[in-house]
Amino acid sequence: MKLGRSSGKGQLNGFLDAGSSIRGDLHFEDNFHVDGRIIGRIVSKGDLVVGKEGEVDGEIEVMNLYVFGTLRGKVKARKRVELSDGAKIYADIETESFDIDDGAVFEGHCKMRGQGHPERQN
Repeated sequence: MKLGRSSGKGQLNGFLDAGSSIRGDLHFEDNFHVDGRIIGRIVSKGDLVVGKEGEVDGEIEVMNLYVFGTLRGKVKARKRVELSDGAKIYADIETESFDIDDGAVFEGHCKMRGQGHPERQN
């Protein structure tokens, strides 16, 4: 996984540690790391990292998504989604770039947009 190369921009706005949980909406500006559990909607112009102990259930709209843990729901990542070895994602994904390491689990649908192509409005 190329996490270090592609997620180094911006500052870490927050961290949810293992054993902690949030139910509801989460909004942040730069980057957020989850090792706890979030149930709800996550919206950001920055990146979301779901750590090995992390578990997210809900709708996600971010710039880049890096998953090492478990995610269920619906994902809209403007640039890329990366799943590392051991990641489990059960979701419908819309993104420009999708990278799945050996050992990762993906169940769902993926809609790829071409780079630089605007999203279609329905």
